[in-house]
Amino acid sequence: MSKKTDFFNLSINNILSSEQSILDQARIRLLYYGFLIVFVAVGGLLISVYFQHQVVLTITAALVLVLVTALFKYLTYRPNWQQISHALLIMATLVNLNNVYVTMQKVDIITVQVILLVILFSFYMLGQTWGLLYSLVNIIPVLGFLVWGYNSYYSIPFSPEKVDQSTIIISLFANFLIIIFIHSQLYSAFFNNIRQLKETSEEQAVLNKQLGLAIEKAEKSSQIKTEFLSTMSHEIRTPLNAVIGMSDLMLMGNPRTDQKENLEVLKFSANNLLAIVNDVLDFNKIESGKVVFEHIRFNMVDLMQNICGGQMLKAEEKGLKFTLKIDPALKDRVLIGDPVRVTQIIFNLVSNAIKFTKKGSIWVKAYCHEDRHNKVTVNFTVKDTGIGIEKDNLESIFEPFTQESITATRQYGGTGMGLAIVKRLLELQGLHMHVISKIGEGSEFSFHIEFPVSTETVHQFSGKRLLSQSDEGLSNLRMLIAEDNPVNVLLMKKLLSKWKIIPTIAENGEHAIEILQYGNFDIILMDLQMPVLDGFEAAMEIRKLPDPKKANVPIIALTAAALFDIKERVFNSGMNDYVSKPFKPEELLEKILQLVAAVH
Repeated sequence: MSKKTDFFNLSINNILSSEQSILDQARIRLLYYGFLIVFVAVGGLLISVYFQHQVVLTITAALVLVLVTALFKYLTYRPNWQQISHALLIMATLVNLNNVYVTMQKVDIITVQVILLVILFSFYMLGQTWGLLYSLVNIIPVLGFLVWGYNSYYSIPFSPEKVDQSTIIISLFANFLIIIFIHSQLYSAFFNNIRQLKETSEEQAVLNKQLGLAIEKAEKSSQIKTEFLSTMSHEIRTPLNAVIGMSDLMLMGNPRTDQKENLEVLKFSANNLLAIVNDVLDFNKIESGKVVFEHIRFNMVDLMQNICGGQMLKAEEKGLKFTLKIDPALKDRVLIGDPVRVTQIIFNLVSNAIKFTKKGSIWVKAYCHEDRHNKVTVNFTVKDTGIGIEKDNLESIFEPFTQESITATRQYGGTGMGLAIVKRLLELQGLHMHVISKIGEGSEFSFHIEFPVSTETVHQFSGKRLLSQSDEGLSNLRMLIAEDNPVNVLLMKKLLSKWKIIPTIAENGEHAIEILQYGNFDIILMDLQMPVLDGFEAAMEIRKLPDPKKANVPIIALTAAALFDIKERVFNSGMNDYVSKPFKPEELLEKILQLVAAVH
């Protein structure tokens, strides 16, 4: 690494830096002190050949002395050791070949020493590639000269110069000194480098150990967070289940107009709280990489109408015009994908559009972007005439717990989790959200999803879901409920009474198994967290019963928990399906009827 210094600098301390490696520092020291040795040696040779009246050798020695002085000054001003090394090797090569072919016209021990110096210096300073190049450039011409001289082919019109013994002694001594110095400097550098690597390795081992402990601590912290969220979810959802459930029951009882308004406010607030809890849990689930996308059949038209049905009412309450456009090409198609995740994405985008739009319109579109018969690419667009988003904030709005501005958070509320969940769900499918927005004019969010197309028709698909829901069929339904929470028991009894179902209640899993052994039931609703024997253990014990009819009775898990692996655990324990509390009455009823119909 180059280090800039003053032009008049002559100190090696000013050209060495802690940023340089041990090897690079050794190379700079080798050049610095090597120049001093070469300067003294060449100066001695210059004096010797001058007094011997060897003109060519005198000129050569003088040029070398000038070049060495210039390179030394360049080193102390700009310590670029690579350039200086190349200059020295080129100079040594030219001087050596000039002596062999012109000045001395012979290969002697000094020539061999110079070649050895070039080989050592080029490999140590510039690496293998340059070392090979400079070595061959020096060795091949010298070997060629030896072959020509051996066969008496070499002859030029120039009489070779002769030097006395003192010149030879000075040259030999200088060459040996430089060879020893090169080995000394580079050996010391390599030794220090190995020692530094050992120390670094030991430090790395300590850091790896600390990193391992930190990872273990982080994993424990993550596990504690997961367990905390699961517990908090259960504790929050349980009372919410009662609040929303009782609100539904009272709304089903034809209340007075003023009572209905109060109940709708109560239910709306409870649903808002539930949405916040769900957002936090969903985001944590996505960030933990626990999301698995389902591949089930659904109709896009029905799905979009269901998503936007409630949102239309919310938009109309704000005086907004709500437009839903669905490509007719999707009407008769049964697609295969994850309708729950599609619902989550569209619902969050539409909710945001309504939330941040004071007046104007909301447009929701789903059209067929590409149709390849067995696959279809659907483009979804949600557009509004809301407050818009600053260009600099287009990326930050997709970060968790973030909204476009603090003012927006205070004015419109919300956790800022919706778009973060949308972005993560799309990224997990390799998809990208495209956003166009102008302040004061509105925003447009759009994305594409590719769905395989089922061979079923919409009529066949819908027919499979038609179930008998006659009052007589429901009143004859024998149901066992395993639930330890008295509020939830009361809620379930009141709800089921609307469908003329009289359930049998068990306060824990063990009691549920005892009741089942002495009675016959069409379906079991099983809470998961109960004393004595929880829902998972109870389900596994039921599946082991000797009576096939009792062992195969359909079981629906009722849970207020939000464990990331809840679905897998439910099915692994032998249960047929699950409903999360607070549940929608119609959702529970549909699953009950489906399972009972499948058995009978």
